[in-house]
Amino acid sequence: MSAPPLPEVFGNYALQDFAEVVSPAAVSWLPQTAGWLWLAALLLALALHYGWRRARQWYRDRYRREAAARLQQLARDGAQDNWLVELNKLLKLTALAGFSRDRVARLSGRDWVDFLNRHCASAPFSEEQGELLARGVYTGVDIGDNQRQALYAACLVWVQRHEGPADV
Repeated sequence: MSAPPLPEVFGNYALQDFAEVVSPAAVSWLPQTAGWLWLAALLLALALHYGWRRARQWYRDRYRREAAARLQQLARDGAQDNWLVELNKLLKLTALAGFSRDRVARLSGRDWVDFLNRHCASAPFSEEQGELLARGVYTGVDIGDNQRQALYAACLVWVQRHEGPADV
């Protein structure tokens, strides 16, 4: 059995002459003027310049990261007989990486501690810690764990925050 044939006019008779509304074409998000292209190029250049400077600074500070890791390793290894010698050696190597050899290699004693304090925004080494760094290697003093941890913390502050000639 087949369905009856559809009438010529089907549905709502009031909408018989209704024409469907056609949507306009989508508006492009691409900039239409040259000024926006220039602004985009300028912003891209600034972003690349900023990224390049950050990458260069990160690469330049690799000696700080390595010195901090060695310092933490030295602190983890516990009390050694020559821990103060190793600490001074690590600070000297870090200073040699950040400053010219002429300025750092000849320093020892109180001049060495003054150099370390002078090249940090806030002097990390107290008088007592400075005396340990300057003369403790030669006198063989025995210090407690609290004083040792404070000296490690001061050394870590100097390694991370010292201002070298390239930082200015």
